[in-house]
Amino acid sequence: MKTSFARTTLAVALLAAFAGTAAAQGQPIRIGVVTPLSGTYAGLGQQVRWGIELATKEINESGGIMGRKVELLFEDEEANPSVATPKAEKLFQVSKVDFLTGTVNSASTLAVGQLAERNDRLIATTVSFSDAITGEKCSPNVFRVNAKAGQQSAALAEWLSKEKPNAKVFYLGPDYEMGRSTVAAFKAAAEKKGAKTVGQVFAPLDNKDYSPFFGQVRAAHPDVMYTSVAGNDTVRLFNQMSQYGLLKNMTVVGASGTVTSQNVKAIGKAAEGFVTGVGYSLEIDLPENKKFVNAFQAAHKTAPDLYGADSYGVMYFYKAAVEKAKSTDTDKVRAAMRGLEWMTPQGKKTMRAGDHQAIQDMYVTRMSGGQFKVLSKVPGEAAIGPDTCSRF
Repeated sequence: MKTSFARTTLAVALLAAFAGTAAAQGQPIRIGVVTPLSGTYAGLGQQVRWGIELATKEINESGGIMGRKVELLFEDEEANPSVATPKAEKLFQVSKVDFLTGTVNSASTLAVGQLAERNDRLIATTVSFSDAITGEKCSPNVFRVNAKAGQQSAALAEWLSKEKPNAKVFYLGPDYEMGRSTVAAFKAAAEKKGAKTVGQVFAPLDNKDYSPFFGQVRAAHPDVMYTSVAGNDTVRLFNQMSQYGLLKNMTVVGASGTVTSQNVKAIGKAAEGFVTGVGYSLEIDLPENKKFVNAFQAAHKTAPDLYGADSYGVMYFYKAAVEKAKSTDTDKVRAAMRGLEWMTPQGKKTMRAGDHQAIQDMYVTRMSGGQFKVLSKVPGEAAIGPDTCSRF
């Protein structure tokens, strides 16, 4: 009698465990996307959303990830870490997302990365440039699939050293983590190649009037201005420089997020000649890129930029890692992500295990006739620089 009861109890327990596992396997994989959908960087966030949604649509139509559909949950971070952190906490604690991506503001990525550690979840940024994210402030739970400031700067400084040897450079960046880190990265790379720094200023995010800085620019007599403003700030800066005649005898170079498909029309002729180091170009001659560009344009009636491309790629990065790990468990997926190779519109990328920074080819491009044209290419290993993460 007791034996029969024990067998029945065991059978019920096994059946319940099997049913729970089957139910979990049938549930969608939930991915949180915390990105700016309003404010100065809303255009960047729109590209992030479109890239992620396009890749998710393709993944779900081809059977999902390990047979499970992907469900996206969006939150507006407003490019503000004080907004991003509670939004991310909600996705981790309430929505129980398996993975999180989308953060644009570098300070947001750093703050959300700390939350990810506390919640035993993984995040990946597709936009944030600050070298600290995969350098001095690296986290075992944070990955970056896009190029960091140092990779962009290495490519751009190499071009500048040949185009304008010993150039006198003035720096103008937005006054927060990304702005200061991108200026520091390019300054170091440019000075190493012989450029001379003649001045620098940092303007508030969402600055409306840049003219108070123009006196310092004129007094410095630069050959080149480097800037890492982005979104609507770029529109105001470039148009005001044009109105004040600053663009006539000065080459403007900058971060890859400064002039994009989202703001180039509003900038107009003032964007002509702008040069940047970037990890993506519409001109990349690969079948993966042609397929991506055609699908993106068909869906949104506009061309993708680097944010759309990298955000598209992050979904395939996560898919490849989960399938390699055969699980969505944080520890197993983290281990699978380290050293992972996967295909993107930019070609094959490799996630460097030591600092969780993607290795990818870099390009120098110039704005001409409303389109970026490739001037040169720097192989991924040459651009990435040393691993400076010491936490794991």
